[in-house]
Amino acid sequence: MTTLWPRLEPLLPRVSKPARYIGCEDGMQRPTVGPHLTSWLLAYPDTYEIGLPNQGLQILYELLNERPDASAERTYAPWIDLEAEMRAAGLPLFSVDTHRAAGDFDIIAFNLSAELVYTNVLNCIDLAGLDVRAARRNDDDPLIGAGGHCAYNPEPLADFVDFFVIGDGEEVVAEITEAVGAWKRTGKRPGTRATILRDLAGIEGVYVPAMYDIAYDGPALAAVTPKYPDVPALVAKRTVADLAEWPYPRRQLVPVTEVVHDRLSVEVFRGCTRGCRFCQAGMITRPVRERPAAQVREMVTSGLERSGYDEVSLMSLSTADYSGIAELVRDTVTAGGNPTGGTGGADANRISVSLPSMRVDAFTVDVASQVSRARRTGLTFAPEAGSWRLRQIINKLITEEDLYGAVRSAYSQGWHRMKLYFLTGLPSEMDPDTEAIAHLADACTRIGQEYTKRASVTVSLGGFVPKPHTPFQWFGQNPPEELARKVRLVRSALGRNRRVQLKWHDPAASTAEGIASRGDRRVGAVIEYVWRKGGTFQEWSERFDLSLWEEAMAACGLSLDWYVYRHRGEHEVLPWDHIGAGLHRDFLWHDWQDALAGHGLPDCRWTPCYDCGACTEYGIEHMVASPVAPNGGSQGTGQDLATGHLVPVELRPRQLAGAGAPSGGGA
Repeated sequence: MTTLWPRLEPLLPRVSKPARYIGCEDGMQRPTVGPHLTSWLLAYPDTYEIGLPNQGLQILYELLNERPDASAERTYAPWIDLEAEMRAAGLPLFSVDTHRAAGDFDIIAFNLSAELVYTNVLNCIDLAGLDVRAARRNDDDPLIGAGGHCAYNPEPLADFVDFFVIGDGEEVVAEITEAVGAWKRTGKRPGTRATILRDLAGIEGVYVPAMYDIAYDGPALAAVTPKYPDVPALVAKRTVADLAEWPYPRRQLVPVTEVVHDRLSVEVFRGCTRGCRFCQAGMITRPVRERPAAQVREMVTSGLERSGYDEVSLMSLSTADYSGIAELVRDTVTAGGNPTGGTGGADANRISVSLPSMRVDAFTVDVASQVSRARRTGLTFAPEAGSWRLRQIINKLITEEDLYGAVRSAYSQGWHRMKLYFLTGLPSEMDPDTEAIAHLADACTRIGQEYTKRASVTVSLGGFVPKPHTPFQWFGQNPPEELARKVRLVRSALGRNRRVQLKWHDPAASTAEGIASRGDRRVGAVIEYVWRKGGTFQEWSERFDLSLWEEAMAACGLSLDWYVYRHRGEHEVLPWDHIGAGLHRDFLWHDWQDALAGHGLPDCRWTPCYDCGACTEYGIEHMVASPVAPNGGSQGTGQDLATGHLVPVELRPRQLAGAGAPSGGGA
């Protein structure tokens, strides 16, 4: 094994934050290196401090290194100062584990968590010494893969990435490893790169762009069709049915330098049935799969003991919806996550519990009282829209009373500050809806004043960007000047209320995000243009430049209005129609029509099935964990297919009865 460390080390004193590049974390794997192994370089296309906490990357990192036929290392996008030094010294992209060159790996796999990192993906490929265009790479070059939520519209990166993983990665990486390993054993004969790509296209949940033809009809996309009969016309996502089988990461990485979300993170469930029409994550991760409560407690206990952390984040899309969340928080706080009453390796009095993605209508006094027993950090609630009318349209079915009840619960238990997150630019939004954001924030501070003079609220305002596989995928988003006007409207409505602080996302960045999120394959040329003009780290406000994106669209002969601002029609071919997120297209269209009519749909976890397709597609129902089974074992509740009622089930996916079973399963 050849390491680049002797060449890298002299460069580090000349850059900011050199600890980004040294590895050495507690939990770092010591991968075996050899020609008999399929070697993965797991890449996060943003800085180390952003990428290291990513759970998806850490899970795959552990899983692959447990396999006898694979090894995995990590890399992150070097900041602009080190990039300049690397290019000047001829130093390629490297892993932080052993500092091997990226070009020495069999697979470089990117986690795509946000569209504005796409230019960083191209930059990392180029820094690895590879041609950014997949068609121009040869048999000896690493395969370039990608996954994550943004992979559900892979087309903007289709010219640069060899394969995309759609959905959960735990199972599919094993099949990719085996396929690439078999290819390596053939000696990678000239011309066989096309063979391995075709083999990968045969794996469920793997999309290989080179195996598909694209046809256009003027500015419109006409069709995406497979080139061969054994290549699927619809690439269905992979879904891990039972989280209990995947208690990862077991050894969360503990960095030697500051990172975002620097705490123990334990995933408590995947999926969401709330049905918020703007939320891509809630749509594409269905059905709900809860991790057994006993396993969550064990992961918290062992994680605290091993890592030394004194803060735990219980992660999901809506953590307060977890069955028995109050009891779980109580056990974590009172015993450091140790149900036997031990310290769990940390001072129990100092264990802080973070509940991200807090649902207003699920945050009760009971939950607040349990969380408040630890150190109080800020709370974030997401009403998303200021008026009940607009919340019905986006299907965020929380009332003002729900919000005020949650706020009162928090202030009564000792909190004095909280953040409220809203979107602006939502479908059918009118000025009174926008101004209602300020009225809600003011009312929350007045409730807080009943309990503490220090009560304050931060309003965080983001511009809405429609995403694929949601009911709003047909909506034309607001241009930046309109979003900016709405920000000013909220600011004006707040007046001189010093108890409310307003922060907002750059409206111009929403336009660039819109280009990349719903673009077709032609947008790849735009991304490449922006990258070649130096437009990396577009997620960072100090680096973002909308004029680069506008210039690129014009240079490529593409219309901003066509790609970003116009509404789509029911029968228009969308760039991601050949990617199966498990949701019926007609369900999404009818939900879009319900939105325009102002109709909300209750959470299907507690109602009869809406037949969205998420459960029937994979033969499983929602799996809801129970904190304490009657026999002390692992039990849960599932939704009865016929009645929609919750019934006791074993903690494993329940199979549908077959053709005679009622349609759907609760999503």
